[in-house]
This record gives sequence, structure tokens and C-alpha cells, in this order.
Amino acid sequence: MAHAFKVGDHVRWNSEAGEVSGRIVKVHTRDVDYKGYTHHCSEDDPQYEIQSDRTDHVALHRGAVLHRID
Repeated sequence: MAHAFKVGDHVRWNSEAGEVSGRIVKVHTRDVDYKGYTHHCSEDDPQYEIQSDRTDHVALHRGAVLHRID
């Protein structure tokens, strides 16, 4: 299955602190341990590792919460 997003895409999402934007740096298609938690991923339901535009924060999100910008 083709991913909705790819490495380098500029995306935004809502967080507890408001809207955040960043660039996708990695696409995970297998379960991954991240910040003490196992995130379940697959080819059909990948998770995207995103570097924030404003901080050094890296987040992991499913495509359903992301919106492409640019």
C-alpha cells in the first residue's frame, strides 16, 4: 500500500499546546519502541516520525492526524 506521506513532506497536526508543524524524517511500517512505548505500525497503517519546525522535539503520529502543508 502506498503511504499517504513520505520523508520530507511538510505536515501539521494538533497537540495539547496547539497546532504544530514539522517535516517527516522517517516512516515506520513495523512496531517501534519510542520514548518508552511500543508503537504498533504496519504497511497498511504506518506511523510517521516528524521533526518540529520550531523545536528539537520529534513526534510519532499516524497519518490520520496529519495534514500536508506547503
